[in-house]
Amino acid sequence: MYTDLKDQLTAELAEIEQAGTFKHERIISTPQSGRITAAPMGRGGTEVLNFCANNYLGLADHPDLVAAAKKALDDRGFGMASVRFICGTQDLHLQLEREVSAFLGTEETILFSSCFDANGAVFEPLFGKDDAIISDALNHASLIDGIRLSKAARYRYRNADLEDLRAQLEATRAQNDGAGARRTIIVTDGVFSMDGYLAPLPGICDLADEYGALVMVDDSHAVGFMGATGAGTPEHFGVSERVDIYTGTFGKALGGASGGYVSARAEIVAMLRQKGRPYLFSNSLAPAIVAATLTALELVAGSAELRTKLFDNAELFRRRMSEEDFELLPGEHAIVPVMFGDAALAGKVADAMLDNGVFVTAFSYPVVPQGKARIRVQLSAAHTEADVEAAVQAFVASRAAVQG
Repeated sequence: MYTDLKDQLTAELAEIEQAGTFKHERIISTPQSGRITAAPMGRGGTEVLNFCANNYLGLADHPDLVAAAKKALDDRGFGMASVRFICGTQDLHLQLEREVSAFLGTEETILFSSCFDANGAVFEPLFGKDDAIISDALNHASLIDGIRLSKAARYRYRNADLEDLRAQLEATRAQNDGAGARRTIIVTDGVFSMDGYLAPLPGICDLADEYGALVMVDDSHAVGFMGATGAGTPEHFGVSERVDIYTGTFGKALGGASGGYVSARAEIVAMLRQKGRPYLFSNSLAPAIVAATLTALELVAGSAELRTKLFDNAELFRRRMSEEDFELLPGEHAIVPVMFGDAALAGKVADAMLDNGVFVTAFSYPVVPQGKARIRVQLSAAHTEADVEAAVQAFVASRAAVQG
């Protein structure tokens, strides 16, 4: 049987390679940082500037986080070897849950091994066949997969389109023989990671109030640096108290390791502790990750310096790339997509960028729509102004080398 499958997969992989959309991994042999040693698989590594990590605040190799993780290894061990409700809960886990709740201004928080698992845990326990889930068309794959696990009616609205969202809310009123959905929730990313666009949360919350719906925001690409204190897009837009369910990750701005959370109303979190399958059947977060994440939250709460540096770098990069006549998607986020359209062209420019000392990644279909291939640049507080200018010059040189 496998012979047939092997031939089929080999042919399909060849088609992906021919289309220029095959995803080749590059090997990093240093800590994640603004500068890393990286190379395509099979080649020797060289030091390059890193402009494609989610390391927004530059905390992935911060000495305070490393020290906290080392101390936790000595004090609490390497791993929990269990799930939370059996024997996998340390006081550190409870402390981190309290600190996340205080940081976001929510009632309770529950930890997961990743935000993918957090999003996979929410919908099945809370929403059944009489309910409605309304999801933005560009929501993260983890939200899409989590929604599929629920028996609720599923609706989708065009990305950030409030009029279409209203239409979907109206459609839920026809459910249950015209009685309407028992529970309705609007689900959105806070930041759409391929574009760097922010969800229109004030309008979403207004519609939720009008139609009696809940609001859920996956804020993975904003928690730690968006908003006055870094609490994310709801804080940025002044709607924090109007969001019912937050999900997010510790694997981006807050240290870049792993782990995620659901932070929400107390009863919601209590139900997830009883019925959230990724919580009930996955090992607890390692103590070293929990301790380092607590330190990351302390650093974010203690100073705005890193957040300010991040957005200064993003503004500088946008301005200089525009001056060099590159097509950028507009925005205010530290994600800056540089548009090329053609998938093969974007891939060749990304390869040339590595030769010019800058690590970036090209994205093409099916990750982004056909004809919308891009190099997604991600700025970090770890970058200097000189680093940003070096990246711009690498783009100029790589474009010239590829286009002749």
